[in-house]
Order: sequence, then structure tokens, then C-alpha cells
Amino acid sequence: MARLIRVAPVGMPQHIIQRGNNRQVCFVSEEDMVAYVGWLKKYSKENEVAIHAWVFMTNHVHLLCTPRRSGGISKMMQSLGRSYVRYFNFTYKRSGTLWEGRYKASLVQTEQYLLELYRYIELNPVRAKMVLEPGDYTWSSYQCNALGKQSELLTAHEVYLALGGNEEIRRSRYRDLFRAHVDFRLLEEIRHCVHRGLAIGHERFIEQIEALTGQRVSANKRGRPKGVKHNNPKS
Repeated sequence: MARLIRVAPVGMPQHIIQRGNNRQVCFVSEEDMVAYVGWLKKYSKENEVAIHAWVFMTNHVHLLCTPRRSGGISKMMQSLGRSYVRYFNFTYKRSGTLWEGRYKASLVQTEQYLLELYRYIELNPVRAKMVLEPGDYTWSSYQCNALGKQSELLTAHEVYLALGGNEEIRRSRYRDLFRAHVDFRLLEEIRHCVHRGLAIGHERFIEQIEALTGQRVSANKRGRPKGVKHNNPKS
């Protein structure tokens, strides 16, 4: 499949993933993650990108974010990548590339899929068997979205805010979403879309994006899940 032209409409959430080259480690210590977060805060603000959810794993990063100006995500990721690679190479006396090519990105249909992407991202450490509960992992947004930990990096999305009329209700309802794992079929769909640069959403959403941008954001003749389920624990 030929690489699709990247489409990034202002105001539309995107799921971002960036991996270490050949899946090599890109975070050796907590100090590395602290450095990465610092630059992510800096460049997300400079480029007007709202960060809603994240997880920093040993060899890759997931972000759920919304650009507030044209080209914001691309500029943020370029600046972030350059700064962190310089730091990493200096710290560990190495040279050359760190990241596996350009970052992967997938547009997300807000109404149906956004909260599923929150869950997919923040459950990464659980699926990787690093922790038993998402709240046990420090380097994700779960402690902020579900438990009230404060972070300058976080911007709550409107869909998250609509979970309840106050913070306590929102956090409780958000925690309820994590009582089950992401459905296996949806898990595979999310992975397929982000790695191929496709949008994730229902057919009408895909058609609207393609009509708006003039670019293809879907696989040819490929089916999509007709609904979202929450009852499959194998993810």
C-alpha cells in the first residue's frame, strides 16, 4: 500500500504513535521521560496542540491530541523529535537516528471513538503486563483523567468534560470505562489505522473527511466495525 498523504484538519483529534528505530529503547530512565515531557509541554504550547491522553512506554509513545492551528502537530513532533534525539545521543554517547521514521497518525471520529482511544492508550501498560491496573503506571495520563493528578500537559477534550457536571463525577464515570478491556476487534482496527495512516470512524465520517480534504484516509474496500463492544477481556 502506498503511503497516504498526511491529513490533519484543525480541530480534529489524532492518535499519534512514534517508535524507537527497530523497536529499540528510547527511554532508559525516568530522567529521560521527564526530559521528553518537558519538551512535549513546550512544543505543544508553541504549536497550539491540545494533548488529551498519553503513554510513554520503553520503546514507543502514544498521544491523543487536537491541533488548534494548521500544521501544529507536524511542527510539534519535528521539534520534539530533534530536541529529544540530541539529548538522548549526548546522554548515552551515541549517534544517529533514534526514531523509526516519521511518526504515525490516525484521525479519530470524536463521537464514537474518542473515549475508546483514551482507553486504548492508557491501557497499554496493562496489556504489556507492566502493571495490573492503569493507575499503577506513572507515565500515562490515566492518573490525571481518572484520579485527578494535575499536569500542565493535559487539556481535557469536550467529550471527556461531557462525562459529568463536575470533576468527581467525570472521574468516576471515566474509571467505569476501564472496567473492561478494549474489544479485540476494535484493538486491531485502531492498530491498523494508525500504522497505515488511516482515519478511524464510521463510513460517513470517512466520506466527509475525504470530501473535505480531497485525500484518501481509508483502505480500499475495507470493512469497519459496525459498533463498539466492551466485553472482550483479551487485549
